[in-house]
Amino acid sequence: MKTPRWIAVAAVLALSGVAGAQERALNPKVSEIVDAVSEARVQGIIEKLVSFGTRNTMSAQDDPARGVGAARQWIFEQLKSYSPRLEVRFDKWKVKKQGQRIFKDVDLWNVVAVLPGKTTPDAQILITAHYDTLNLSSRPAADAPAPPVGEALQSNWEKNADLPAPGACDDGSGIAAVMELARVMSRYEFDKTLVFIAFAGEEQGLIGSTLEASKAKKEAAGVEAVLNNDIIGTDRSDDGRIGNTAVNVYTDDAIDSPSQQLGRFIREIGERYVPSMKVNMQFMQDRLGRGGDHTPFQLEGFAAVRFSTPFESYANQHTATDTLANMSVPFTANIAKVNAAVAATLALAPKAPLVTAAPRGGAAATPAPGAPPRPLTPTIARGRSRYDAALRWRYAGPDSNVKGYAIVIRSTTAPDWEREIYVGKVNEYTLKDVSIDDARFGVKAIGPDGAESLVTPYLYPQRKKAEIQVVE
Repeated sequence: MKTPRWIAVAAVLALSGVAGAQERALNPKVSEIVDAVSEARVQGIIEKLVSFGTRNTMSAQDDPARGVGAARQWIFEQLKSYSPRLEVRFDKWKVKKQGQRIFKDVDLWNVVAVLPGKTTPDAQILITAHYDTLNLSSRPAADAPAPPVGEALQSNWEKNADLPAPGACDDGSGIAAVMELARVMSRYEFDKTLVFIAFAGEEQGLIGSTLEASKAKKEAAGVEAVLNNDIIGTDRSDDGRIGNTAVNVYTDDAIDSPSQQLGRFIREIGERYVPSMKVNMQFMQDRLGRGGDHTPFQLEGFAAVRFSTPFESYANQHTATDTLANMSVPFTANIAKVNAAVAATLALAPKAPLVTAAPRGGAAATPAPGAPPRPLTPTIARGRSRYDAALRWRYAGPDSNVKGYAIVIRSTTAPDWEREIYVGKVNEYTLKDVSIDDARFGVKAIGPDGAESLVTPYLYPQRKKAEIQVVE
């Protein structure tokens, strides 16, 4: 089979030195952050969370030692203690009684800790998990038919609200990762803003994250990435499968969506800084019939993914046996380290380039009111020869934050980028004798210290259905 021309061209360019080795070097600051993640502290956080007996959103709000109110106050105080630069708050809502799960009006409080960025604070990286828990009390018999997707196993949610629900793995493991990264990362300064969020109401239908995502959308928050951690603690499933060297990252089903681009970035950076962990990028929003706190952010148009174990224990989920003894702290800490590498790299990197069309000549060329629109500059085209790949892009942030750009290429059926070409600090580049009809293309920004932005892909417009008028 003949090798596609674009692969040969890209390989030659890469070997000639345009993709400098320095762009792949480990950033010492990122490595230091990854190494600072403590298994002992992860374990201590989970032990404390379990000690509240239950963290069910519908449980006691005013008991100082047991229930959701005590748990959220402890999370708040711990985050406040980590660094004076962390801006910690409660985002509060009163949720009305509705459906089976919200069986009364309830106060729902998310715990939010913000580490402001120093040069591009409008760009935000969110690291999230949910602190609420659930005990469903009973399971159907092994030979009973499975309930419909999304339907509760039993209807007595009010009775179950105060049952023991330790939630060590679901989702004490995720909260431990969020809190430990808040502790470690608040010692450093980053260009972008880091936001650490502990959601409530996940078990009642992603309530806390839905409210938070809607708020971010209304405020036009510059959320660049959401790293949600849910059930990252079990390294053995009930069918006997065991593994502690891989994590699933759920993106979504849309080719080259923002969430898929984030998933590709996680695999590259995560495996670079934590080589003992393999990142399984899933082109699915979540497991079949399941949901996580990343989903509401996706629905609002943000790049959001879910970290989750490939080895779930369904026998322990949503029961009194979801304890520390039935999960792995080292496994949880390693997934936290992958989060740390990704979040730190993104927070130190330039913003992703823009590849949307702009008026010819820039903003100054914008036509006067009432004048016909000017032609748009195509961001990807066939070049003068009509057999080249001519790419254009624009800065998305301060020019001083950018060392240069890299073009990435892959075949149309490949799951990940296959070739990378560093082209320097330019805003356009032409790949000679490369057809734009045979491959997918993207571009990313490289910072002065080698930190890489997310890839911005060139998305081809879909042909619209034509409505043809005929004479009857």
